[in-house]
Amino acid sequence: MAPSETRSVRLPRLAFVVRILFAIFLFGTGIMTMGFATRGYPVGQTPDEVGQFMIALAKTGYLIFWVGLFKTVAGGLMFFPRTAPFAILMALPYAFNILLYVIFFAHQYLVVGIPDFAACALLIYCYFDWYRPIFAGPTPVSTPDSHGGENAL
Repeated sequence: MAPSETRSVRLPRLAFVVRILFAIFLFGTGIMTMGFATRGYPVGQTPDEVGQFMIALAKTGYLIFWVGLFKTVAGGLMFFPRTAPFAILMALPYAFNILLYVIFFAHQYLVVGIPDFAACALLIYCYFDWYRPIFAGPTPVSTPDSHGGENAL
C-alpha cells in the first residue's frame, strides 16, 4: 500500500452501530448453535422440513458445532476495530448461506436472514478501502544490480 493511501471507513457512525449489532448477533447465535450441537436441535414431534434438515445436520456429528464456533469467533473479532475487516469477510459466507437458506427453504426466518446478509453487505461496503489491495494488480518490484543499479540478477 502506498504511503499516501489511508484506510478509511465509509459512513463511520452507521458502520460502528451495524458492526456492534452484527457482532452481538453472531456471537450470541454462535454460542446458541454450539449448544444445539451438544444438546440437540429442539424440534416438535412431527418436524417440518426445516426441523428435518436441522436433525440431518445434527446427525453429521460435527457441522453444527463448527458453524457455531466459526460464528462465535467472527462475532468476537468484530468487536475490535483492528480485526473487524477480517471478521466481516469471515462472516460473508455464513451470511450468504443463511440468505439462500431462508429464501429457498425456511421462509418463516426471512426477518432474520435478510437483515443478517444486509448488515454484512453494508459492512463490506463501509470497509471496502481495507479490501482494495486484494483487487489491485501486482506491484512492480525493482532489484538492485551489483553496481547499485536496477534490474540486476
